[in-house]
This record gives sequence, C-alpha cells and structure tokens, in this order.
Amino acid sequence: MSYFRKKEIDPTVHQHSKLKKELKTFDLILLGLGAMVGTGIFVITGTAAAKYAGPSLIISFVIAAFSCALSALCYAEFASRVPIAGGAYSYAYTIFGELVGWMTGWLVLCEYLLANASVASGWSGYVHGFLEGFGIPFPTALTASYNSEKGTYVDIIAVLITLVVMYLVMQGAKKALRLNNVMVAVKFGLIVLFLVVGIFYVKPENWTPFAPFQFKGIATGAAIVFFAFLGFDAVSMAAEEVENPQRDIPRGIIGSLAIATILYIVVTLVLTGMVPYLQLDVKDPVAFAVRFIGHDLIAGVISVGAILTLLTVLISMMYGLTRMIYAIGRDGLLPKALSKVDSKTKTPKNATILIGIVSAVLAGVIPLEQLAQLTNIVTLMAFAIMAAGIIKLRKDYGQPSVNEFKVPFVPVFPIISMAVCFYLMIQLEVKTWIAFIIWLVVGFCIYVLYGYKHSELGKMNKK
Repeated sequence: MSYFRKKEIDPTVHQHSKLKKELKTFDLILLGLGAMVGTGIFVITGTAAAKYAGPSLIISFVIAAFSCALSALCYAEFASRVPIAGGAYSYAYTIFGELVGWMTGWLVLCEYLLANASVASGWSGYVHGFLEGFGIPFPTALTASYNSEKGTYVDIIAVLITLVVMYLVMQGAKKALRLNNVMVAVKFGLIVLFLVVGIFYVKPENWTPFAPFQFKGIATGAAIVFFAFLGFDAVSMAAEEVENPQRDIPRGIIGSLAIATILYIVVTLVLTGMVPYLQLDVKDPVAFAVRFIGHDLIAGVISVGAILTLLTVLISMMYGLTRMIYAIGRDGLLPKALSKVDSKTKTPKNATILIGIVSAVLAGVIPLEQLAQLTNIVTLMAFAIMAAGIIKLRKDYGQPSVNEFKVPFVPVFPIISMAVCFYLMIQLEVKTWIAFIIWLVVGFCIYVLYGYKHSELGKMNKK
C-alpha cells in the first residue's frame, strides 16, 4: 500500500481544464480582500483589544500578518509552479503525496466550513439587531443555533443567506465575483468614513497602558486575530479560472494581504484611540466607537454597510472551498460527482450545492462559539505544511523559472514560517487541540476507508 503516491506537476492541466478562464489580477485581489476584510475589522478587533491585548493589538496584527505573509509567499510560489485548482490540497498532493494532500485538504475544509458558518451566524446577528430596531422581532426559536436553555433551535436567517450565496456562486466565477467587487468597494468606503470621522476624536491617553496584558496578551491576541487574515489562500484555489495564473495569482495573494494588513493596523490604531480598550468588548466595535463619540447616524450607516459587506466573506470562502472540493472529487478521493462541471455556467455545481447545504446546517443548527479557535489551529497547520512543502519543492524540482514567483531566502523563510505557526498554535486552549486531533483522526479514517480505494492516481498506477 502506498499512501504517499504523488501527482506529477502537469502544466497542461490549466490549459485543458473545463472551468472558464476569465479572472485577472484585479479580480483576485478583490477576491482576497472580500474574504479577509470583514469579520476582522467589524467584529474581532473590539473583543481582542478588550480581553487580550489592549492598544497593543496593533502588534498582534503585525505578528499575525507576518505569519500570513510568510505563508503567502509560499502559496505564491506554489501557485505559479503548480497552476491547478485546489490550493493547498493540490500542492501538498504534488509534493508530499496523496495522504498528506488529503489531510491538508481536510484541514482547509474545516477552516472554510467553520469560517462560512461563523460569518453567516454573525451576519444573522447584525440583521436581527437591525430588524428589532424597526420593531420587527423574530420568534426566539428561529433566531440562533440550538440552545434549549435559551429556547433557540435554528438560525433561519443564517441558513437562508448561506443558500442565497450558494446560488450566487453557482452562477459562475465572474458573476459571483462581480457582486463581491461591488461590496468590497462599499466596504472600503465604510472604512474610509470611519477613519475620516474617528481620527479627529483620537485621544493619545487611550493608548496607555499600551500593553496592559504584557507580551502574553499580545501573543494570545495574535493567535485570535489570525482569524482576520483567513481567506487569502482562496485566491490560489481559483488557478484554473485565471487567464495567466503564473503571473496573476502571486500578485493577487500578496496584494490582497498587504492591503488588508494596512487596513487592520490603521483601523485598530484609531479604534483604540477613540474608545478606552476595556469598553470595546462588543459585537460591533466600529459602529460602537462612532456611537461613543455621538455620531449615531454615521454609526447606523456603518452597521447597515457591515450587514451588506460581510456577504463578501461568504462569497469568497464558499467560492474557494467549492473549487477545492471539485479538485478532490476529480482525483477520486471524494465521489466523482463532485467534480462535475455545469455545461452552462462552467462551475462545479454539485460541489457548490454540497458545500452550501453543509454550511447552512452548521450555521443554522450547530453552536459554533466553542469551535472558533479550531478554525485557527487547522489553518496554522495547513500553513506549516505549505512552508515545509516549499523546501521539498525546491529539493525535488529545483529553482523556479524566470517567469515563476520565487520565495526569497529558502529554507530560512519557510523555517521561520513554520516556527511562527507552531508558536501561535501552542497559544490556543487544550480543548482546541483535542478537537483538532479528533478532526485529524476522522479525516484519516475517511481516506483509508474511501479515498485510497477510489483514487484516480491509484487506478492509474495499477494499469
């Protein structure tokens, strides 16, 4: 039995792919920003500052961004040298073999499903608050995921918005991302509005003490706000729908991450300067800060805008995940029906329906609060695998060609990337590690019982 059989790097896969090739650098940057800039700014910043890092949260963002930047460089080289759909799954399959490829895909599957469900639940919370402001309350049983003590059974709004996004993603990459692009523009407008208004109310004394929880708080904050950067890897999953993947995907990955990092740092600086950090433990910190300084109308505009623009995270995440499931189905590690491409829209229809339904169930029924850190740990592990993969890629296939992206200072940068990922992982709670190990065991069992037997590569090797 060979659990480590490998796919060869085949440059013709992109050329012969059934997916429609119509995306360019600008589309990819906006895809990355659509996934990253949303929950991080509109939700996470307040709680992370109040509970973990205080004003020094900007350092936490820098540490998390540094970790993601090192990973982004690795993804960029992989994307230019292995331009096929599937992202981290396909890269690990090519470099480390089938079992590691499947397990990497299994980690990313967890990351995206939980992120989708979390964003849908957060979006639902904003909508419920907005409707209640107009005197339109929902029945308690339909307002949140299952909790018998509170009398809630299903978050119907989270379910419905997930299914709507599923339909949008099924219409084709260009159509889905066109709405994403419009919403990203609105999102940037809201952030600029907040900065222009807020900068005049910054009080430097709010930045002291700068690190009230000392370095441990900064490190824990980095592990928490790492969630804010999830999604840049969705860019690499679009490889087979990009006109020039060797050039455009590295630009899309690095460009979107750089812009998002600058936005997070600037917004956090102004936010903690406007409001004492201990008062920021709220679900809508940006709108709260504007209300804090007495601009209720602008706060209302930001709240409505947040409701609309959080959709971009759902669109980007679901788009990226369906492309990975399509690639796994094509390789036979999941049912082949998931690799079926719709003749009209040129999208993986079955994969999109599956991911949409599973995400809707998770968002509507399963309490996700205790699983939030699981999203981070599986992502960090996937990033560490990608860093190790670059070292092996260079060893097995040599240096990139002139027209391919090149990670500088190999193996130093990949080793630093792995060290930072593991450091952030050990900041997370024991129960998160237990859930992580259980997820890995389940994934391994699925591969042994189904994937190994149905693998297309395995069938080819038997011939």
